[in-house]
Amino acid sequence: MNIAIGCDQGGYAMKTELMEYLKSKKIPFVDVGSYSEGSVDYPVYAKAVCEKITSGECELGILVCGTGIGMSMAANKIKGIRAAAVSDNYTAQATRSHNDANVLCLGGRTIGIELAKMLVDTFISTPFSGEERHARRISMFS
Repeated sequence: MNIAIGCDQGGYAMKTELMEYLKSKKIPFVDVGSYSEGSVDYPVYAKAVCEKITSGECELGILVCGTGIGMSMAANKIKGIRAAAVSDNYTAQATRSHNDANVLCLGGRTIGIELAKMLVDTFISTPFSGEERHARRISMFS
């Protein structure tokens, strides 16, 4: 599994720690930026992560901004992307199992790094259930 990861200035510190965490678990990833705590426009990085997914280069994405909300809004504008801003383990699991989410959005200013690591683990290890009712509902998104 290859993961695309990106952030804005509000998520830079968390993204850096999450990349080290992914390395320690030998999970391959592609870092699309940003590369500092300098002010940037988060939709640029949301688009870059999503393009890695829609092109097939990566299966999943992680986006980090101050709250996770802006990134999820920007990502969900892109066809084929199902992004979810989560801050607890149940929603990280449910959005994969029920919604087949392919982008996890986290708040670098709203949750701690240990919780973020747990959410990443849950997100990437939970498969889509494939249940007909969930597949039917997802097909209604577009």
